[in-house]
Amino acid sequence: MKRYEALAADIESSIRSGTLKTGDRLPSVRHTGESRGVSASTVFQAYYLLEARGLVRARDRSGYYVTGGGARDVPPEANLTSRPADGPKSLEVSDRVFEILEASMSRQVVPFGSAFPSPLLFPLARLGQFMAASAKSLDPWRTVDDLTPGSAALRRQIALRYLGDGMQVPAEEIVVTNGALEALNLCLAAVTRPGDSVVVESPTFYAALQALERMGLRAIEVPTHPGEGIDLGALERALAAHKPSACWLMTTFQNPLGSLMPDAKKKALVELLARHAVPLIEDDVYAELYFGDRRPPPAKAFDTQGMVLHCTSFSKCLAPGYRIGWASAGRFARAVARLKLTTTLSTSVPAQLALAGYLEKGGLDKHLRKLRQVLAVQQASFAQALGHYFPPGTRATRPLGGYFLWVELPAHVDALDIHRQALERGISVAPGPIFSATRGFSHCLRLNYGHAWNAQSEQAMQTLGRLVAEAADRPAQRQAAP
Repeated sequence: MKRYEALAADIESSIRSGTLKTGDRLPSVRHTGESRGVSASTVFQAYYLLEARGLVRARDRSGYYVTGGGARDVPPEANLTSRPADGPKSLEVSDRVFEILEASMSRQVVPFGSAFPSPLLFPLARLGQFMAASAKSLDPWRTVDDLTPGSAALRRQIALRYLGDGMQVPAEEIVVTNGALEALNLCLAAVTRPGDSVVVESPTFYAALQALERMGLRAIEVPTHPGEGIDLGALERALAAHKPSACWLMTTFQNPLGSLMPDAKKKALVELLARHAVPLIEDDVYAELYFGDRRPPPAKAFDTQGMVLHCTSFSKCLAPGYRIGWASAGRFARAVARLKLTTTLSTSVPAQLALAGYLEKGGLDKHLRKLRQVLAVQQASFAQALGHYFPPGTRATRPLGGYFLWVELPAHVDALDIHRQALERGISVAPGPIFSATRGFSHCLRLNYGHAWNAQSEQAMQTLGRLVAEAADRPAQRQAAP
């Protein structure tokens, strides 16, 4: 255990044993730090973790208080590995995904089904100042220098971020893209040909399925655990049986599960794929949104052969709407750059320079600390609302970062039906079937806790819970009828 985890475990034990009771105030951060011989940062991380678990809650200018037993106030944790059908599958998912998501794209809808956190969480005014300055002083030659790989200043700042995490990634390997989705699609095109098969998680991010469908590729869904990610044994069997051309995985705070592969498992994953000479396209857009004391290393950190194509962006952690992402594509960097050159050619130069200036001034880490704290608190509120309003038989993940909860409803509840009913009442949800090549996970929802928890969202959760409870009761009512 890390120090903050050990401290959190001790406090949790005191809560569950009854030593600390509902309404009790936790010792101050300073007092706890002095008594335990740890820093204030470590205490805060422990308290954030307890808050994310629903055990304590902060009160303005008053401290942290025990909420009422934690585990009894939130639904049981989703902990079953998925069981997808074996073998490559052709895809027809785009129309279904677009139809569901299009219906949710309104500011008047409560955005539980959104793929994005609230734009109010980001320093857009500060970024706007850097954007204005970069546009005003733009050297005309900057519009053609480093046209395809991207701004040298931004790539240097990105390389420094890698270095801060202990990774040697040269700026020359980085290709700046129009968001992470372009980076992922370019990497996919660089390592596959139409008709090839690609390994994905089960469930998986629906945009991965859409990309495979668009490129004429087939999906191999591999069992995935909501806590620790893809099943390496099942993956090894799939590699041997089906000879895929690539894997597209999220190893950190996977969408939709929120799963986090342990470091040792990431290392084993990279070694397994290297033995089979299969490239890994790593979608890592949520890694900065961790609730612990350090950023989880990507699988890229364990790559010694250049076989991991690491893709991420600033859209989820700093600058939504700027559409600045990148690929660090290892031995495939040149192929990715050529594909970028023949498709979109370049990414917005003023936006790149604005982000380079912001990163250079050192404002990112302060912003991220605040963002992570907000998300951890909001996750706790959502989890407690699930426990309070949803019927028995509901289970939910408790991710250690990101902003999604994966909710398993009672087995016979139809998530698509819940989606339709909720939307009629001004609430969006993301139903499980859009995360599957075969319309699986029909009783699951993905909920976004990246928007403010307030009276409107609590009312929406109450309504959603009532809809689920009514659906859960219907079979019993039919069986009881004469």
